[in-house]
Amino acid sequence: MPSLSPDALETVLAKGLAPLYLIHGEEALLALEAADSLRTHARAQGYQEREVLTVEAGFDWSQLRDAMSSVSLFASLKLLEIRIPGGKPGNEGAEALQQLAANPPQDTITLLTLPRLEKAQLQSKWYLALEKAAVVVEAKPVGRHELGSWIARRMKRQQQQLSGEALTFFADRVEGNLLAARQEVDKLALLYPAGELTLEQLREAVANVARFDVFHLSESWLSGDAARVQRMLEGLLAEGESPVLVLWSFTEDVRMLLRLRQGLKDGRQLRDLARELRLWGDKQRLAEPALRRIGPRKLMTALSECARIDQQIKGVATGDPWHSLRGLALLLAT
Repeated sequence: MPSLSPDALETVLAKGLAPLYLIHGEEALLALEAADSLRTHARAQGYQEREVLTVEAGFDWSQLRDAMSSVSLFASLKLLEIRIPGGKPGNEGAEALQQLAANPPQDTITLLTLPRLEKAQLQSKWYLALEKAAVVVEAKPVGRHELGSWIARRMKRQQQQLSGEALTFFADRVEGNLLAARQEVDKLALLYPAGELTLEQLREAVANVARFDVFHLSESWLSGDAARVQRMLEGLLAEGESPVLVLWSFTEDVRMLLRLRQGLKDGRQLRDLARELRLWGDKQRLAEPALRRIGPRKLMTALSECARIDQQIKGVATGDPWHSLRGLALLLAT
C-alpha cells in the first residue's frame, strides 16, 4: 500500500488499528510524533503492555520470535516496538521481518521504526514484504515551500491563525529547524489567545532559530528567491560553514543547468536527463524553469565567477569570497 504522511496517519488511526505499522524517514520529529500518536491510540484501545526491542550490533533475533509468541501475564493486548536505528537488519533480521510480515502476532500491534532508507533498502525483500502487510508512514523533510502550510496546520489545531505576511515571517525565522518550529508554535498558544495573531506579536515572540543546509542552497536561487538565498548565505557564514563547500554547491548546479540545456537542445527528454543528472525532489521541479529564466549567457558568466571565487578562497585573487558568493547568488536569483 502507498506510504502515508504523518499528518494522514491520525485520520487512519481514528478508523481503527492495524496489526502492523512501519514508520521511516529523514525527519525525526515527524517520525517521533507519528509513533507517539500510534501509542496513544493503542493505549486507548486497551494495549496497555509495551515491549521495545532495539536492533543494534549483535542483536539476537530470537528475541523477536520470543516477543511474538509470548503471552502476557498482566495484559491481553500488547504494543511491540522494533527499532532499527541503522536501517539494516542483516540477513537473519531480514528473514525474521519477512516472517513477521507474513504472520503478525495475535493480540499485538507491532511498530517498526527506521531512519531514512536508501534505494537498495526500499527494494529489499524484507521491506517489500513489510510494505505489503503494514501501514507505512514516511516522515519526509518539510521543505521551505511546504513550511508555511505546516505551520498553519499546527496553528489551526490551537485555534490560532496568521496572515500571509506573518506566516512568511514565521517560516523565515524557523526554516531548517522543525523541532524549534514546533516549540515556537507551542509557545504562541501559551502567550496569546485564540484568533488571528498580528505580525507585531510574532516579531515579539518568535525567536530566530533558522538553520541552513548548504545542500539546500540551490533551491533558493533556482526558484528566483533572491532574499532567501542571501539570508541562507548569511546564516551559513554565521554558523562557520566553509566557503569551499558553498562554492562547490553553486558550481555543481550551474554546470548541471548547462548540461541540462545541452541535453534539451539535443532533443532529449527531460525525464531521462533528470535521471542522468540526479535531479530529485524540488531540484527536479525547479531546474527547467530556472534554466529558462537565467539563460546560457548568464550561466557562463556565473561559471567564470565561480572560478574567480575559487581563486579568492585559495588566496590567489584579491577580494572577500563571501562577498563574491553573495554577488553570485544575486546574479543567479534575479
